[in-house]
Amino acid sequence: MDRNLNDLIRILNDKDEFLVTAHENPDGDAVGSMAAMGGILDAMGKRYVVFNGSGMPERLAWMKMPSPLQDDLGTFQPQCMLVLDCGARDRAGKIVEALMEHVVTVNIDHHLGNSMFGHVNWVEPTMSSVGEMIGTLALALDVPLSGGIGQGIFLAMVSDTGSFSYGNTRPETLDMASAILRLGLDLNWFTGQMERQSSLAKIRLQGEVLRRAELLCGGRVAMIAVSLNDFATTGARAEDCEGLVNQVRSIRGVDVAVSLREDEPRKVKFSLRSWGEVDVRRVAEAFGGGGHRNASGGAIQAPLAQARDAMVRTLDKTLAN
Repeated sequence: MDRNLNDLIRILNDKDEFLVTAHENPDGDAVGSMAAMGGILDAMGKRYVVFNGSGMPERLAWMKMPSPLQDDLGTFQPQCMLVLDCGARDRAGKIVEALMEHVVTVNIDHHLGNSMFGHVNWVEPTMSSVGEMIGTLALALDVPLSGGIGQGIFLAMVSDTGSFSYGNTRPETLDMASAILRLGLDLNWFTGQMERQSSLAKIRLQGEVLRRAELLCGGRVAMIAVSLNDFATTGARAEDCEGLVNQVRSIRGVDVAVSLREDEPRKVKFSLRSWGEVDVRRVAEAFGGGGHRNASGGAIQAPLAQARDAMVRTLDKTLAN
């Protein structure tokens, strides 16, 4: 067994009060992993709070949490923090980052380039998702992958593997998914919850943005851009852009898909997806971001038009090498 996993198990046995958290603006891996981790702590008879400063994304509000997701810690003082799916400490938000100064912190993550900010760092870049890591922890503790624990792990794995279609899907990933299904997860219900979450505003936003999609770099790059004006005219929100980059990733001949989202007049979030050997993590790192070989992201401090041009130049260089 991995030494850092052993250290985590020792801490779980020794401590009684935990804070379970993940990166702000949590995605499916973050939400599912927090849910499953809370379920494990329940099984161990521990006291804990599940916290995220951004709250629960509306599209994942159906997810069964072992205790309500809090966006305010109040007076709770944990003995240990379990920080999930954060490649760097600042991704957890200012409240959690401040607690790291005096609370034992366990960093549980699967991102290459993790900054190893915890007192214990269990980082497994070969794992499909943090959810798969939490499943490994559950099995090591003889906690069954059923009920809310299994549901959370399944959500995490589905989210970070593109429904088991990305290159990070390992045989072990599918083995764990199969075990969860055998223990009773209703796949038809789960898929319905995942797919029936779009608002009319989101569909209108998608239509407008996809209408303007561009093919660049000799057809190898597909790019979409969402402006502040798009949000204003459609009534959509930032979270309605989730998964939009995958729409253009499916275009024939495209190796890299890029989504740019204007959050402020001089702040643009980007998401990168790629096929095969094209390493978009290198592209993200050029702008201070990060992630995985085929799925990365970050932010550019510039107006949308300038951010677009900078991204195109960087992709041109990357694809030329």
